[in-house]
Parts: sequence; structure tokens; C-alpha cells
Amino acid sequence: MLKKNKLKLVTNVLAKAIKLWLRTQVSHIEKFQLDIQAGNRQILSGYIPSVSIIAQKAVYQGLHLSKVDLVAQNIRINIGSILKGEQLRLLEKVSVFCELSQVEEDLSASLSSTLLSTALNDILAKFLSEDSLNSKSMSWQQVQIKDNQLVINGTIGEENNPQAVLFCLGLNLFSPHELKIAPIYVTSNTKILFESSDGEYLNLGSDVEIQYLKLIPGKVICRGMINVNP
Repeated sequence: MLKKNKLKLVTNVLAKAIKLWLRTQVSHIEKFQLDIQAGNRQILSGYIPSVSIIAQKAVYQGLHLSKVDLVAQNIRINIGSILKGEQLRLLEKVSVFCELSQVEEDLSASLSSTLLSTALNDILAKFLSEDSLNSKSMSWQQVQIKDNQLVINGTIGEENNPQAVLFCLGLNLFSPHELKIAPIYVTSNTKILFESSDGEYLNLGSDVEIQYLKLIPGKVICRGMINVNP
């Protein structure tokens, strides 16, 4: 009985440590469910075969995620240190399989993030002349999600003389590690500033592997794998 209670205590401490670690990875999260799938001996050795997490309204590096469903496998952690009250640390790289969705409201809120705003500004800077683009004066306000297309409203120019800009870009999965952004249309007051059917390719890096990407009216759905390094 004493051994069973001790193992239950270890499991509870581990669950709290995982929740605390997750909260350090995001700046905001409304609610999430945690399921640890591991035997008693595995937990005591610091090995967890699988952890599943379902989270809603999470904010990661300024990106607002409507819903996230994660499954991490073959996790090795510093269980000895955790039982002493220290923070959870990964001892090895972990592959996390995830499915996430974003609705228009959350994607629009993500426009102020460094990750998304920099990516949009870099695309525009590549295609538009310096006369028509001043990256320091770019401001993005709203996103509409259509079939395989994003329509983004923004402004270019000084605060007292802003120029409305409509940025339309197709978004498709080119390979597990690469997105194809095409076609691209940039208009201002019905005037075409730029259009390209060739578009641009965005390399996501070797730690990201997207298996499914779909844009439907009002929502983006994505499934894939990402490596989380210690």
C-alpha cells in the first residue's frame, strides 16, 4: 500500500511538473488536458512512452492557436531532479505529433507577432520596390481565410498618411519541410502593386515535418511533426 501511494505521489508530481513546463513555453493558455501514458517503473526511471495534451486558446511566441492536440513520444526527463522540486528538463530530443487549428480571429491577433509580421514584411520587401514599401511603416490588421488563400488587410506609410494595402497569397504544402506561397497579389486602392503566379517558397527547417495543411473558409487546419530539442 505504501509503495502504491509513493508511485501515485510520483505521478502527481510529474503531472504538475509537465503542466508547469508547458506554461513556461506559452505566454497564455486557457485550458488543457494532460494524459501521461507510462508504467510505474518507466516513470521512476525517467522514461515516458507517451504524453498527450489538448490545449485551447494558447499563445506561443505571439501566435494565437485556437486548438492544439499534441502527442509526444519516447520522452526522457530528469525525474530525480523533479522529485527534488526542480523544473522539468528534457534529456533528449522529442518528436511531437500535433494537429492545430486557427480561426480568423486568432490568426488576425497573430499579425502583431514578430514571427508572422517579419515573414509578411520579408515577402513584400522581396517583390515591391523601396518606393512603394517602407517596412518600418508596415501595419497588419486583419486576415480573411479562404479556400487555400489568405487575404490580409494592412497599411503602408506614415501615421498621418497611411496607404491601405490588400495582400492576397495562396498557401499550399510543397513538401513536408516547405510551403509554397503562390499566387501573390498586392493591391492598394484597386491599383495592382504586384502580382506573381510563381510566388515564393518558405523553408520550415529540418525540425518541422508537415503532413497536412488545409485552408477552408474561416479556418486553417494543420497536422505534422516537430522536434523539441533539450
